[in-house]
Amino acid sequence: MKIKGSTNIVGLIGHPVEHSFSPPMHNAAFKALGMDYAYVAFDVNPSDLKSAVCGADALNIKGFNVTIPHKIEVMKYLNELDEVAQLIGAVNTIDFKNLKGYNTDGIGAIKAIEEVTSVNDKKVVVAGAGGASRAISFYLAKYGVESLTVLNRNVDKAQSLASDVLGSDLIGNVGADSISEINTYLKDADILVDTTPLGMDPHIDDEPIAKAEDMHEDLVVFDAVYNPNETVLLKEAIRAGAKPVYGIKMLLYQGAESFKIWTGVDAPIDVMEKALRDTLDL
Repeated sequence: MKIKGSTNIVGLIGHPVEHSFSPPMHNAAFKALGMDYAYVAFDVNPSDLKSAVCGADALNIKGFNVTIPHKIEVMKYLNELDEVAQLIGAVNTIDFKNLKGYNTDGIGAIKAIEEVTSVNDKKVVVAGAGGASRAISFYLAKYGVESLTVLNRNVDKAQSLASDVLGSDLIGNVGADSISEINTYLKDADILVDTTPLGMDPHIDDEPIAKAEDMHEDLVVFDAVYNPNETVLLKEAIRAGAKPVYGIKMLLYQGAESFKIWTGVDAPIDVMEKALRDTLDL
């Protein structure tokens, strides 16, 4: 991969960004397709966010992924928001052609889950009420789940998210409760989505939000954490005979969506997944 005067630059802004697996994933895709692009990670202090976006636009950078802590604040500096990004209230992708913000986290999760089962007409339990939960919940509603229950330690946050999703008119059956009640809801659930950071490296021995005895064989369990690949929750799911969906798949598909937004080209999914697995040493 050669950097030339004509090379198009895309990248990631966040604080910190050293842990990101996006550069090897995207650069492998550009190399495989022979595209004159390079993906770079930029550590941007929150106080410098406006300058970073304006500077990138002036420098003719083609696109950004946006990660913590900038996903909400960055919307102030964009000209336009995708409809779903506006509903979610957070952006993880910027296209500098029109300075437009998108959120591909939710569709990344949907595509990951739909490798195993359709979400349409399913009863879904979502653990957590933060940014990832918000993005995924709106997309689940958009893709036709039968019901959605948001569980969180802070029940007020769960109720607030549930109210917002219900107010979108995408779905008519949304509830909220304490995460301590999860075993009650899993009995009838088709899909469990965990957006909490429990089990994320280096805290790989965290207590999972649910145990094998809370699950059933027809349950699909998706954990948004991708490092480690097999989290404590997914180990419990496998022990219960439930169907695991790995966080690496969400990372893969959200990245593929961003790739298409920037370039207009379908991403080489197999190449990107191999790069991710090599980086994670899987």
